[in-house]
Formats: sequence, structure tokens, C-alpha cells
Amino acid sequence: MKRLVTDLIHHAYQPPGGFEAPQPGVFKASTVIFPSVAAMRSREWKDKSAYTYGLHGTPTSYQLEERLCTLEGGLQCLLVPSGLAAIALVALSVLRSGDEVLLPDNAYGPNKSLVEGELMHWGITHQYYDPMDPQDLEAQISSRTKLVWLEAAGSCTLEFPDLVTMLRICKQRKVLSALDNTWGAGLAFKPFDLLPDESPALGVDISIHALTKYPSGGGDVLMGSVITRDPGLHMRLKLTHMRLGLGVGMNDVEAILRSLPSMALRYQAHDEAARTLAKWADTQPEFVQVLHPAIPGSPGHLHWKRLCVNAVGGAAGLFSVMLDGRFSRDQADAFCDALRLFKLGYSWGGPMSLVVPYELDHMRTNWPAHLEKGTLVRFSVGLEAVQDLQGDIEQALRVLR
Repeated sequence: MKRLVTDLIHHAYQPPGGFEAPQPGVFKASTVIFPSVAAMRSREWKDKSAYTYGLHGTPTSYQLEERLCTLEGGLQCLLVPSGLAAIALVALSVLRSGDEVLLPDNAYGPNKSLVEGELMHWGITHQYYDPMDPQDLEAQISSRTKLVWLEAAGSCTLEFPDLVTMLRICKQRKVLSALDNTWGAGLAFKPFDLLPDESPALGVDISIHALTKYPSGGGDVLMGSVITRDPGLHMRLKLTHMRLGLGVGMNDVEAILRSLPSMALRYQAHDEAARTLAKWADTQPEFVQVLHPAIPGSPGHLHWKRLCVNAVGGAAGLFSVMLDGRFSRDQADAFCDALRLFKLGYSWGGPMSLVVPYELDHMRTNWPAHLEKGTLVRFSVGLEAVQDLQGDIEQALRVLR
């Protein structure tokens, strides 16, 4: 029996090489076996030339990292457990006590919580700038500013900023720029090649992506990525990544690898349905404003058109409406509760449509001049028939009529 147990652990069989299939194999490991002490001492994981420990990568995670670089146009990629972890990794890598970070006032809420909580406690200050006013961004950059966050489109209110002008300001002031590219997903525009005809091409320094959304596509995986082109910046991020012990499960990596081939098709389907619903919503009297970058008159529409109009899809699957201010918060909640196909839930990018009401006056430093007064409701359009989704919103509007 003792010999049997040993043989089961140290079995001599090795499968033959040369196996190839549409999906790459799933290699899960904490321990990686070395053939010799010399190999153990000489292997290097930082350049992906070898494997040393499961936390630093396996053939499966290397595959996803390389494919994501192709998707977004970067050269180096790191995987982390969530989109928020990607944001935190950037902050912990490039900011030190005494530094300052600037964020758009429409930034992703947990990013604001991070700077107002942990970063502030560590002596890192922050300021919020008007996402629709590049001059406000420029005015707030100081000698202490080490990082500028950008979002396109803005979280919840979906304004599309003048990314080109903002990036030129960051380059001129020699401040690192980091873009939350979850909405664009590498499909609406290329974050490292916003103006590819320029030499060098105008692009961000860092792109983070919540792979939880469109790359996963199933609403069942949490993961994030941090992508760069600069080798020195990538190594700075990679060493912080290593020191924090950030890792992802290979079964989750497998799920995203399986979904990536259909991502562009799904993104386009979400986009087309969201545009159809947003245009229809713009005709409903209960909605005093519809926020969607592809709709003329929506904040930043011309900036979106400049960068995204020729892309695959180009506008994601989100749109928001501002319910007329005459409706109370309870009435807005009743409207959301009355929806049947749109389920109440956070996140987006999956097959099921979602809805969330927001109290915008608690999310912004000031009420933006480009937004009407009312209650904000954000719709994430899934893959259901668009006629059914429109009917769902129509029947829910009855509670307001």
C-alpha cells in the first residue's frame, strides 16, 4: 500500500506532446517542478521566459496576458483578482506619501473610495477635476501630481471626455496617465493609439480593464488587467504585483480565454441594442435627459465620434436616463422595482440586462451643469431581444403615469 501511494504521486507516465485544440490547456499550480538546482536558481519569471511559482504565472495565464495585449494594443499585461484590484495596483505602484492623484469627478465610485480612504491615510492627497474641461485638469496639476486617472465614458453618467487634449496635457506636464478602459474594452478605441498617425502615437501610459465585464461576458468571473507599453513602468507594476501576492485562478482565466473569441460580436450586439433603446428613451417625457455617447447632444458626443465612430461597435451596452425631477426618489425606486427583464444588480457586460438607480448628488462634488436635475437610472443592456426590453421599460413607466 505504501508503494502504491508513492507510485500514484510520482507516476512515470508523461502524455505525448503535439496535442492541439481550439482552446489552450489549463495549467493550475502553486508548486512548479524544476529539473535541477541549477534550473531552480537560473529561471526567470519576470520576462515570461520560464516558470518558477504558480503565483507568477502558468502557460494558461501567459496566454491570456498576451491576448489581452493584442486586444488593447499594449505590450505587457498583469492579471489581478478584479477591476478594482487593477486600480489599486496602479496606485500602490506609482504613488508615495506626499504625492497627489487627480481623478475625474465622474470616476468609478470605488476608485474614489480608495483615494479617500487608504491613500489619504497613507499621506497621498487627491483632487477631482471636471471631466468635460481639460483646462480644469491642467490647472490642478502641480509638482506633487504623479498620476491622472481618465475614464471614457464616465461611470454612470457616461460623459465622453476630450481624451486627446487631456493626454496631451499629461504628456506636456510629464504626469503619468491611467485610463479605466472597461467601457471601451479595447474595441471602441485603442488606448495606446488614440491618434496612430502621430509619431509617436498618442496614448495612455496605463490601461486598466475590468475583465469581469465584456471579456468574461457571463457575469460569473471577477478579474482585472493592467496593461502598459513602457517596459520600465511595467516592471515597477510587476514588482508591486509580486510583493502584494496578487494572483488569479486558472479556471477563471480559462473562462475568459473561452469567451474572448466572441467578445467583439457580443460587444457589437450590446452596442446596437443600447443605441436602439437610448434613442427610443429620448422620446419618453418621463426622461428629461438620456445619456449615451452615440446620441447627439449627450455630453461629449463629438469627442466620442472623433475616436470611436469607425471602431467595432464603439459605444458599449450602457445608457442612463435622468428621470424628471418631479418624481420622488420613492417613485424612481418603484419604477426600477417594476422592471421585469432588467434585474436590479451591479456590474454589466453579461447576457442579462441590469438596472441601478443612483443618487447623483451623493456621488459628485457639485451637480454638473451639463446634467439635468432629477434621479439617475443606469441601464446595462444584455442580449435579450431589444423589443422585449423596450416593452419592459414601457410597462414599468406606468407606475410614473
